[in-house]
Amino acid sequence: MKKLLATLSLASVTTFGLFAFMAYLIHSDDIQVTKPLPVVVVDVYQTEKPSVANEIDRRLPEPPPAPKAIPQVVMAAEDTQVDNDFGYKQTAIDLPTTQGSLKQINLHKDQDARPIVRISPKYPIAASRDGIEGWVKLGFDINKLGEVVNITVIESHPKRIFDKAAKQALKRWKYKAKSLNGAMVYQAGQSVQLDFNMSQNI
Repeated sequence: MKKLLATLSLASVTTFGLFAFMAYLIHSDDIQVTKPLPVVVVDVYQTEKPSVANEIDRRLPEPPPAPKAIPQVVMAAEDTQVDNDFGYKQTAIDLPTTQGSLKQINLHKDQDARPIVRISPKYPIAASRDGIEGWVKLGFDINKLGEVVNITVIESHPKRIFDKAAKQALKRWKYKAKSLNGAMVYQAGQSVQLDFNMSQNI
């Protein structure tokens, strides 16, 4: 019997405590109340009526008036007399008579090739530094345009020191080609000697 009374009294105290705690929670000042959101006012605007395009009357300008015709003046030609009598009298010319057939005159003179442009050779740097002098004898041909072709070294002293410089210089020479009966012809078997002196190099 005592256990029953003790259980009932404990249950009553527990129930009362729960109710008191609930009442405390309801009346607490820490409860936050959410404020209502402000009212958003939406304005609806009507679009204006589309404007009507103004029509422009485009016309071509009137053509200018035609110019007035220029009056033509007709002038009568005057009859003029020209005196063509210069007092010229024909004189007789006595020509000497020739016997035999006429000989054909050769107007074209045959000429050998003549140099027009001559280029001096460049002194090799090594030979100039060492003070070496020498010469190169070259053989060549001249074509119909006056250009130097088929260049060969006939003889040189010292050997192979000035050969390249001499050939490069001769290749740039220009000739007036040989003429035969008024026509330019190929001329072969030409030769020339180029000297390399320190006095010319200074």
